[in-house]
Amino acid sequence: MAAKEEGPAIGIDLGTTYSCVAVWKNDRVEIITNEQGNRTTPSYVAFTDKERFIGEPAKNQVDMNPCNTIYDAKRLIGRRYKDKSIQRDIQLWPFKVVATDDGKPVILINDKGEEKQLAPEFVSSMVLSKMRQIAEDYHGSMVKNAVITVPAYFNDSQRQATKVAGEIAGLNVMKIINEPTAAAIAYGLDKKDSSYGERNILIVDLGGGTFDVSLLTIDNDIFKVKATAGDTHLGGGDFDNNVVNHFVKEFKRKYKQDISGNPRALQRLRTACERAKRTLSFTTETTIQIDCFFNGIDFYSNISRAKFEELNMDLFRKCLEPVEKCLNDAEMNREGVHDVVVVGGSTRIPKVQQLLQDFFNGKTLCKDINADEAVAYGAAIQALLLSDQGNEKVKDLTLLDVIPLSLGIEIKGGYMSVMIPRNTAIPTKMEHIYTTVYDYQTAIDFKVYEGERPRTRDNNLLGSFYFSGIPPALIGVSEMNVCFDIDANGILNVSAEDKTTGRIENITITNEKGRLTKAELVRMIKEAEKYKAQDEEYKKKAEARRALENFAYKIRNRVKYEKNFSSQLDSTDMKKIEEAVGLAIKWLDDTEELLEADIYQYKMEELERIYNPIIRNM
Repeated sequence: MAAKEEGPAIGIDLGTTYSCVAVWKNDRVEIITNEQGNRTTPSYVAFTDKERFIGEPAKNQVDMNPCNTIYDAKRLIGRRYKDKSIQRDIQLWPFKVVATDDGKPVILINDKGEEKQLAPEFVSSMVLSKMRQIAEDYHGSMVKNAVITVPAYFNDSQRQATKVAGEIAGLNVMKIINEPTAAAIAYGLDKKDSSYGERNILIVDLGGGTFDVSLLTIDNDIFKVKATAGDTHLGGGDFDNNVVNHFVKEFKRKYKQDISGNPRALQRLRTACERAKRTLSFTTETTIQIDCFFNGIDFYSNISRAKFEELNMDLFRKCLEPVEKCLNDAEMNREGVHDVVVVGGSTRIPKVQQLLQDFFNGKTLCKDINADEAVAYGAAIQALLLSDQGNEKVKDLTLLDVIPLSLGIEIKGGYMSVMIPRNTAIPTKMEHIYTTVYDYQTAIDFKVYEGERPRTRDNNLLGSFYFSGIPPALIGVSEMNVCFDIDANGILNVSAEDKTTGRIENITITNEKGRLTKAELVRMIKEAEKYKAQDEEYKKKAEARRALENFAYKIRNRVKYEKNFSSQLDSTDMKKIEEAVGLAIKWLDDTEELLEADIYQYKMEELERIYNPIIRNM
């Protein structure tokens, strides 16, 4: 809760390419302009021989100082250096990114003649400090309290890293909330006076570096997230990359010179391509003009909207996959969505809008809230509520967000016991009783996973803790109460209590080894979809084998131990049954690899053809 002397609580949309800050004032949300009068500020940080620039000044000098100008820090925050998407990005960035000893990415810069390594959290903190300064200049007093938004698919590591960045910037981070949820608050408040009861709202948030889709139900002041999906490495920057690559090839074809190894030339081209992308949202053709581009060559070329769409069509179509996934998770058809709200600068691209409209059978997209400002707008409302300076218009607002991946514990056999299913509303706390798995067991190694696959080896290990000192007892006697507690920021705490002794061990998932990267998180969701049929087939095979095994051993035990049963069989029938059962069990013992379910079914039928007639004739 904010202290009154610390001024108002602000909402910050910390974007990949642009950031925005807002505050509740004069009975409404005010988007705060920066010193140049712009309502969004570039998420750029630059170092020169003399000073450091943040925001507009940093972006304005990027063409002349590409190796010392940092952007896209959000794509690095809370991730591992070896992540494939980071390795792809490194090839395109003019600045250098290297790995620390523990595998985290850091950015190399030259600050006044001294080489320094900057963590992504530190770079992001600089952007956040700029947003704080903009708010303080507007308000005329100190600002400490803030709500910061993150993509819905940010994992715990990325959320923690964002929170750390805020703390480095001197902010009291009151809450981390999801970007599409913040946009939904903005939309819901805007439509509050004309609401028609419960409405299903799909928020499509396509920004400079991330893509989020969230389906919410808005009923008066209650905002409930039903499902979320997305791709945390898809946005306007990726569209720019494809256009840059197109012109690199064109320049090489025309002038027989390769600029791919020249950071300054690439950055100048990237700036021109980003400008062309924006222009093509309202014209059908534009020109790339770069004087003295490379080795004294002036570069001039045209690009049409049709060509831009062709270069990026695969990415545009990729945007529909999370939309469909979100609807499927919410068990809702397209007709059940009342409003499709588009936010994020990249949703201004005509082809993106057309594909969304076609997907929803011509439904008109809701564009009546500012695509660049909606997220900060919603964050400011959330900040107002948390600061205990509530307003009549929003005092009853209730926000129920969700987790993006299922969370659970590994149990015997390497399977995942789900504690909190995906798309569960947060904050939440769930408990489950587990028992020992062998006699006189005195310790348990609890392993915490996230993912959607039935086997833990296919999911992501978040952390573990070792619980020892359990009083020796027979299997299943000792009971451990495991508790998963997720706070409003989506940060997980896990504890286990020995019901006999009352002793408690716990772990906060602090990502010493790094949690899922954005790419890995999306990959796991896609793998769950892609391999769903395989998982079901595996289960079907295992159940078929188990059925055959149970049937064979049941017959053998009956023959061997039930005297009334065996006494009614003549020697010939007894021999037939023993021989058939023996062959079935030997075949199972010799066949370690899991086979198709129909093979086990066939073996079962073979055994039944011998066993059943004999039983019927008894």
